[in-house]
Amino acid sequence: MKQLYTLMCCFLVAAGFAQTQFADRLAVDPNLFPFFHGVASGDPLSDRVIIWTRVSPQTTEETVEVTWRVALNTGMTEIVKSGTFTTSQERDFTVKIDVTGLDPNTYYYYDFRALGAFSKRGRTKTAPQSGEATEVRMGVVSCSNYEYGYFNAYKKMAQRNDLDMVLHLGDYIYEYAVGGYSANIEGRTHEPEGEIITLQDYRIRHSHYKLDPDLQAVHQQYPFVCVWDDHESTNNSWRDGAENHTEGAEGTWTERKLFSIKSYMEWMPIRESNGLSIYREITYGNLLNLYMLDTRLEGRDEQAALGSLMEINDENRRLIGDAQFNWLTQAMDASTARWNVVGQQVMMAPLRAGLVPINTDQWDGYEFERQRLYDFITANEIANFVVLTGDIHTSWANDLPNGLLYEPILGTGSVGVEFVCTSVTSPGLDIPLGAEVIKAGNPHVQYLDLTQKGYLVLHLTDEFIQGDWYYVNVNEPSNNETFGAAYRAVSGSNHLRSASTPTTTSSPRPSPAPALPIGYTTDMDENTRLTVFGIYPNPFQEEIYVQFHTTASGPADLRVLDQQGKVLIAEHYPALAPGVNYLKINTRDLPEGLYTIAMQQGGRLVARNVVRK
Repeated sequence: MKQLYTLMCCFLVAAGFAQTQFADRLAVDPNLFPFFHGVASGDPLSDRVIIWTRVSPQTTEETVEVTWRVALNTGMTEIVKSGTFTTSQERDFTVKIDVTGLDPNTYYYYDFRALGAFSKRGRTKTAPQSGEATEVRMGVVSCSNYEYGYFNAYKKMAQRNDLDMVLHLGDYIYEYAVGGYSANIEGRTHEPEGEIITLQDYRIRHSHYKLDPDLQAVHQQYPFVCVWDDHESTNNSWRDGAENHTEGAEGTWTERKLFSIKSYMEWMPIRESNGLSIYREITYGNLLNLYMLDTRLEGRDEQAALGSLMEINDENRRLIGDAQFNWLTQAMDASTARWNVVGQQVMMAPLRAGLVPINTDQWDGYEFERQRLYDFITANEIANFVVLTGDIHTSWANDLPNGLLYEPILGTGSVGVEFVCTSVTSPGLDIPLGAEVIKAGNPHVQYLDLTQKGYLVLHLTDEFIQGDWYYVNVNEPSNNETFGAAYRAVSGSNHLRSASTPTTTSSPRPSPAPALPIGYTTDMDENTRLTVFGIYPNPFQEEIYVQFHTTASGPADLRVLDQQGKVLIAEHYPALAPGVNYLKINTRDLPEGLYTIAMQQGGRLVARNVVRK
């Protein structure tokens, strides 16, 4: 969400052949063929975990068979699980396996093999069973806009080697066109160029993000637990529409939402269930029950107008919806864990100017449902209720005040606490009154930083939960970070206090996953310089999108041939820029049939067959 901003987003339409022309483009190692997008794992349970990768074949096979292995050591000699998975264009050549039968609270390494080569090895960890967990440490992130800066927060988390998992609370990708919501940093430009609307658009955007080396690095080292926010579909989305969707001109909302969900399920290491719901529970022994909510697409009614107190307080309006609310309350009521932690998108604590909420996109716009939740927590004596939040691009440590019952000095009347992580890159809030004035008018806010970017480390033990904010520079590649602040709640207190130092851990972590695949070599043909990641869509209609990488500048040629070898479309590019490139081909005049797309640069030919309906 673009908090408190009004930005115009341009939708770029390219006719015929188009090529992005930026001087500094994302570089990809061609020697990582065919696993250019790295590996990832996610949704760890005590006996299973998701492992993920993506294959980029250089010809359009109907299917690609991928073998996978899970081992206890980095050398992959102590194999405990293995198998095969067949992927295809139907799922954009992504690979996702729910590996079962694993031991609890155990580190594993995994990799994939296809088309004669190995992927990088990933490291993951299963959740503990009851009685096994004495602490849990997780990185918490949100709002990673590629065009607003470098993913140095991901880089620093990958280097820590002291986390059990990473929570991504949404806005993993952004939907805008190039320059639509951007810091205009040279080389940090979205693919494709236009606002993403169709299934192929969403797939290409996910693909481009996962080519980022810092994002790949953190996925390689830790399992992720993810939920979407609005920008995985489009800004300020809700169940039946979105602020940044024009019905008709941008297709139907029903189709666009389904496209965004399908691509998300393909490209993210998330366990899939029946239907389109992503709310779910992950348990870490008797220490933590983690409830991941969907405050966007599951049950949200349209956002209320600012200042419309009648709408805001309407008891019929919902943010998470009755089905999800009932699931959450039943799960918390049955919980025996020390900490009941909700991972979700939008801020739960109030943010008001006087008595008037200033952002109705968050829980402030759904007052009845929030109070209904608070009443349940109070009546059922839910222990140690904690909320983790993203979305707002800033850092907050909040008590959760239960109306007039709240007393800020002692913290009485607080039903729980909330840690709000800042964004990975997306811009903060330009509020002239500043943090101190906000805190004076909202005394439940214990800590607030409106500008810095980075990540949160959340540390849980039987005695306390603490959030440590770390900040990075996003304007250039950097290996530096600063410690910002720490806030802690003692078990049973439901109230935050400042902590003087960040948490540390004495629990050993095993070796990180090695940076390069087994058998990695740089001894490649001098002419191996052009790699195709995907041709979208397949089957196609009026346009074909080609996403590819070249290691060298210079001329290139593209041909579209029919099955008799006749050239129907021919284009010459005198100077492709090194790095990831993107072409759009106008194919509306081609009749139905089977075609070959051939690209050539520096003597190497890459051909892919595309079926047109």
